[in-house]
Amino acid sequence: MTEKLRKYLGIDIGSTTFKAVLMSDAGEILDETYQRTQPVDSGRLACTGHCAGCGRCNMGAVRHTTDVFLKVAGLTLSDVAAVVVTGSQIVEDTGRFIPFDFQVSEVSAHVAGAKHFYPDVDAIIDCGGQDSKCMVFNPEMGMWTSMMSGVCAAGTGSYLDSVAAKLGVAVEEIAEKVNYDSTVEFSSVCAVLSATSINKFKNRIPLGDLLAGACRAQARTILNSVGQLLLHRPGRRILFQGGVASNAAVAHYLRELTGSEIVIPEHHQVMGALGAACLARQYVQLKGKLNLERIAYEPTRQKSVMMRIHSTKHDFFSRDTSKPLVWRNLFFPTEILNAFGCRIRTLETYAALFGRRPQKVKMALDIAAQKGFDQQTCSFLRVLEGMPLEKPDFVVSTSQPCQQGERIFADLVADYGVPDRLFSLHTPINDSTPRAVEVIAEGLEEAVDRMEKAFHRKLDRGRLEEACILSNAAADYARQSNELRWTSPPLIRGSEAVYNAVIFSQLWGTRELVEIQRQFHEELLAKREWALKRYSIDDTHRLAWLHLPPFYDTRHLDFLEERCNAPIVFEETNFVGWGALDPKEPFRSLAAKMLATGFLDPRLRVEYAKQVARKAKLTGIVIYTHGFGRCNLADRPFTKHLRTAMEEIGLPLLMLEGDCMDASIDPCSTVTKIASFVEALNLKRYGNIFGRATS
Repeated sequence: MTEKLRKYLGIDIGSTTFKAVLMSDAGEILDETYQRTQPVDSGRLACTGHCAGCGRCNMGAVRHTTDVFLKVAGLTLSDVAAVVVTGSQIVEDTGRFIPFDFQVSEVSAHVAGAKHFYPDVDAIIDCGGQDSKCMVFNPEMGMWTSMMSGVCAAGTGSYLDSVAAKLGVAVEEIAEKVNYDSTVEFSSVCAVLSATSINKFKNRIPLGDLLAGACRAQARTILNSVGQLLLHRPGRRILFQGGVASNAAVAHYLRELTGSEIVIPEHHQVMGALGAACLARQYVQLKGKLNLERIAYEPTRQKSVMMRIHSTKHDFFSRDTSKPLVWRNLFFPTEILNAFGCRIRTLETYAALFGRRPQKVKMALDIAAQKGFDQQTCSFLRVLEGMPLEKPDFVVSTSQPCQQGERIFADLVADYGVPDRLFSLHTPINDSTPRAVEVIAEGLEEAVDRMEKAFHRKLDRGRLEEACILSNAAADYARQSNELRWTSPPLIRGSEAVYNAVIFSQLWGTRELVEIQRQFHEELLAKREWALKRYSIDDTHRLAWLHLPPFYDTRHLDFLEERCNAPIVFEETNFVGWGALDPKEPFRSLAAKMLATGFLDPRLRVEYAKQVARKAKLTGIVIYTHGFGRCNLADRPFTKHLRTAMEEIGLPLLMLEGDCMDASIDPCSTVTKIASFVEALNLKRYGNIFGRATS
């Protein structure tokens, strides 16, 4: 095929529509298609291997549609120089039916499509059948930032489909029937509530007013879910793309709410496919120059991991009744408990062990719901309500950072008949109060006094001093390990390191943790020697992962590091930023350590993230948030503070919504968010979304 005659195919398969654009080498749109997709009628079939002539399974139907589209242009797939695909319905098997050269995120595809006809565009809203997206160019960072809607259908095309069906109106006719003078309002919080309200009033309010309220709610929901990036920027020009952009009424209300010009491109329905075709053309231009080799890691299995696993099993499954059993939450210092010689059950960690057993987790969450603990309570804690636990001799908790935790602990000790054995340590939210250290130290001493009475023996102060010394030694090795990772090419996968979670370990104050951390440090030294022969510290993206990962599945972290080639070089769970403990002042030292962790004080967490960003030469930060505000360690007020601080230092932030234990509310958009974030990093760093390219 001569260069002059090369053609490029972009395909966008969404939740409700199939879009394709055929582009010439000069960037002209030769042909396009926009079709509603429907499930096939047939059941499970044995594949005939002749997809173009069959179309009897869903992916076969997509291939058939593609071939028919190309046939009209007098082409077959073999005549196309490159195929790039995008969309929420691109799945693992897609490549078997449509051989493509590259898959890109919907975000990057829509940006590329918009820039094809509007090179100066800096703000885009895309609203499709399944989700809505906002893309804004941040000139300070020199890159595109984006937000996507989560688990709710409000603000998407499916919402308007539902309204149209309830009112007996064709979706295509909504805009012309709207009464634009109407002041009728419907809920913009939830698609189901809004559609239900509309149905409720359909016999009392004129059709034009109902449709006006629905379209206004649609516009407001789009802005509420993804429009934060557009705040405080009135008067700009915003491109409105996707199937919903066909509805001029929604565009009217977006213009009203934003105070900005809303532009609907001529090819607004196929902008994702158009962008994919543009990227197919760029991919061919870069072919031979791209270095898409995946980052490799020194392959020796880490002995420290096995040591940690052995320790966890020993701790959690020990039945040595000669030692008192203590339940604790993640934040009560274990130096005291290990000095006492206790068996320790860190209940959140114990719950995490069940994270990969979805049926057990689901049943446990159902039991918690029946007891009145809903999704506003941490899922780690709710899981405990449905798990069998060994009856404790004593229970210790902290008031911060999770006040819901105190309620769960109080409920559990009542169930197990030991309500008088619970001690909740008051922990101020930050260290700005002059007496903060004293308040916590006094609380720790009171906890020890209560445990001495419960155990009928005194705490050996010499053992507590030794625990502080051992804790210092383990912390020193952990700090050295962090420094190694910050100043080296990627040494280990962050998807594995995040589960080390040294900050939450219940081994602080033991020789065992010292040996684990020493072993880990020695392993990193060997891995560093191996890595330095292959990579420079500047050869890759360098990410930090804040908060916790989803314990039921590692695929999001694996996708980030393996598929997107963006290594994680630090995790907040491996924070050791406190000062040395004073063995002669153990309670005050431990109080100061608790205040320094940052999990009690959001301000400290943000400052620490900024310090790590500088030391580790980070190119981005990822935080896994609890989208409905259940956890103040990763809720929207905190992430808003974090985003502002990261923008001040020019560090891109990716916010992923989900839940650490409850897979049922994991948004389907997570992979798209990850891919688009890394593509934006690539574009900023390499000038293209694909990855490193030689000049």
